[in-house]
Amino acid sequence: MLGAVHLPLMEISPRPMLYARGSSVCMYTWVSAFGEGFRNHSLMSSHESCTLRAGVDPSMVPFALQVLGFFKGMSFPLLSVALVNSVIFGAYSNALLYLSATHHHDRHANPPSYAHILTAGSFSGLIQAVVLAPVDLIKVRLQNQFHPYGLKSLMGASGAQYRGPVHCGASIFHEEGVMGLFRGTWALVLRDVPTIAIYFLTYTSFCQAMTAQGQEPGQRTVLVAGGCAGTISWAFATPLDVIKTRLQMDGVKGVSYGGVWDCIRISVQREGPQVFLKGLTPNIIRSFPVNAVTFLSYENILKLIC
Repeated sequence: MLGAVHLPLMEISPRPMLYARGSSVCMYTWVSAFGEGFRNHSLMSSHESCTLRAGVDPSMVPFALQVLGFFKGMSFPLLSVALVNSVIFGAYSNALLYLSATHHHDRHANPPSYAHILTAGSFSGLIQAVVLAPVDLIKVRLQNQFHPYGLKSLMGASGAQYRGPVHCGASIFHEEGVMGLFRGTWALVLRDVPTIAIYFLTYTSFCQAMTAQGQEPGQRTVLVAGGCAGTISWAFATPLDVIKTRLQMDGVKGVSYGGVWDCIRISVQREGPQVFLKGLTPNIIRSFPVNAVTFLSYENILKLIC
């Protein structure tokens, strides 16, 4: 975060974990909203960005809409993030409970092994990738629209492709079928399985290193550990996050990849190995406060309802 205390599994309900995580991620979403659009724009290739921007006159876009562009695509994640992230911590907590049979309250006195934490984190990452795929796809598509729906461009194009998250999901389903909603899922799995494991392992390691044995970590410790966990995990996640985003935008404006490895090959050929560092700076800048708030909210709410 091998316990010697074994508790009956039926006596431990996952609901507090889900409620606590659901409440904490509401704060997580608002803190992380700013910069999400900027991050996803930075992950696109120069060819894709130029194609998407073609014919857009900045003077035609009101200043208020330019500011709101930093929050593009956040309405759908805001409505679904509590459920999705509850699954993340719910899957992790229950997997860790199954492996170590140690209740959350006892994990400070009897911490589970690092192998158990890595296994539970990997399982959580896999579940997250499957559940999150359509939500993440819709968010990325909306964030990469460079002008409001219906606004005419200088070249006479029809403007943005999607009116909102529901229209975006329906359009993808109509044009690409069910599998279209899971575009980029393999890259999402390759990103999340190891990085979620690193995420929880880092948080637990920092908490243990900064807390006396057998004691609960203080709020400052939770903030630092959570922030460091987010920063380190995103440093590992960024290269595949670049590939994931490009695969999710595949086909929208004429760019086509044959899969994860083809996307990696084409991206390196066009932009060099440094392409995998795209978006690293905004990822690191926002990940520390976002995950510090996430873990602090989660731990405090869990204490109140358990």
